[in-house]
Amino acid sequence: MSKKFNITGVCLPEKHYMVDISERLRRIRQYIDEGNYFSINRARQYGKTTILNALMHYLKNEYLVISLDFQALGRASFQNENVFSLTFAEYFLRELELTDYKADPLLSEQQDLLRSVIQKGEDTFALFHLFGHITAICRAAPKPVILMIDEIDSASNNQVFLDFLAQLRYHYLEREKRGLPAFQSVILAGVYDVRRLKMKIRPESEHKINSPWNIAADFNVDMSFSFEEIEQMLAAYKLDTHTDLDTRAAARLIYDYTSGYPFLVSRICKLIDEDISESTDFKGKSAAWTKEGILLAIRRLIAERNTLFESLAEKLDAYPELDRMLHTLLFVGKDIPYNADNEAISLASMLGFVKNEDEKVIITNRIFETRLYNRFLSMEELQENDIYNASLWDKNQFVSNGYLNMRLILERFVQHFNDIYMDSSEKFIEESGRKLFLLYLRPIINGSGNYYIESRTRSMGRTDIIVDYRGHQYIIEAKIWRGQEYNQRGENQIIGYLNDYHKNTGYMLSFCFNKKKTIGVKEIIIGDKKVIEAIV
Repeated sequence: MSKKFNITGVCLPEKHYMVDISERLRRIRQYIDEGNYFSINRARQYGKTTILNALMHYLKNEYLVISLDFQALGRASFQNENVFSLTFAEYFLRELELTDYKADPLLSEQQDLLRSVIQKGEDTFALFHLFGHITAICRAAPKPVILMIDEIDSASNNQVFLDFLAQLRYHYLEREKRGLPAFQSVILAGVYDVRRLKMKIRPESEHKINSPWNIAADFNVDMSFSFEEIEQMLAAYKLDTHTDLDTRAAARLIYDYTSGYPFLVSRICKLIDEDISESTDFKGKSAAWTKEGILLAIRRLIAERNTLFESLAEKLDAYPELDRMLHTLLFVGKDIPYNADNEAISLASMLGFVKNEDEKVIITNRIFETRLYNRFLSMEELQENDIYNASLWDKNQFVSNGYLNMRLILERFVQHFNDIYMDSSEKFIEESGRKLFLLYLRPIINGSGNYYIESRTRSMGRTDIIVDYRGHQYIIEAKIWRGQEYNQRGENQIIGYLNDYHKNTGYMLSFCFNKKKTIGVKEIIIGDKKVIEAIV
């Protein structure tokens, strides 16, 4: 059976193309060897389950690994302490019996004792008694015992789960203080940081109480894919499929758009391998693994409905403060300092929307950014916007021989903007100018191109918009006019960008509040570069 790129469930080396995770396993093992309890908190579809599965096999010779998944437990399992304790005991015992260990009389005796409790269904059996049996099993086991629990979010709103965490904490401290038998390590995996769970379910007055999971070590293993890891995975694919593939160029382009987010990387590869290569425009795998094929896969990914995007959209609907922060970050152009104590920033980081780069909040990757732009630009009130409607009327005149006429786009935008918004306030233009240009641009490139904002240049004054249209790139600096000297600095900055992208022509869109400004489009020649500037 040939290997596939996988985006559902656990990835298996014998069935799926994967990056090499051996270094991650080695680093996680260091936490375990040191006896740490910790959480693996990452966004949806970030490879947590794959890591836990690989870790179970990686550790089985030296440790007795009990791997649970709280998705297997229904809501009724958490209705009270007695039900949870009996259910957990049965699940734990079942998984213990499935582990690959040699029969041991002492351990078998403890298993029999716990099995007897489960069969009787004792209504007084509580967490205290459950952990008494777990302690006895840890004492009798021929190897140190590790407990791994995946999908702990399934239990996040239950008091009984917090009490379970408190028992784990107590026995961890007793192990440290008095050397009593306990788990060698406990690993909890999910999206939400377990240290936040008490905040989610306690009454308002208790929000600041420390979580029972405050014993957990910080988990600092990067689970995103590096450019080199993506290239290594594509090299294995190339060897298996005999595809004429520039693995370095393909890996670089995929990484630039995904920043190594595992699901996004795998989804792009899967689209190219299974869909793009079968389309009439790309005959075969070698033709599909070109820049044009990869960009087409990216456009399809951005436009599709999938479980990851649906989950992110649900969070935006559920947390208005998160929605507002991301809107400000994308459209207003203000830098937002990264502050882990800020609730919206902390939540956005935990859910995978943003990350900390140079102590500033930035969107995690270009695909998320474009998806978010599309979400905000698709709001009902924007679809009734005059400039959006103008773009719908204009859009067919801007493409010639597969190229965008970006100068004409700017000319028409300037005309519409000044007809519609000439009397608008300075604050309105500062906060809405970029949004209105993207709103005008979107119908023009929709289906054949995409755009993203270069995060390195996002600031209060300027935004660099990179448009990819049928494999061609257009660089547009959108900025607020702050005087001639500032404008000249902007011209020099875009020249540097043109050099980076190996382009001879760039574009500037200046929102100017000078009453004596000259509205329109002009050309500026700087060395061997041409800058086309539009002033509104």
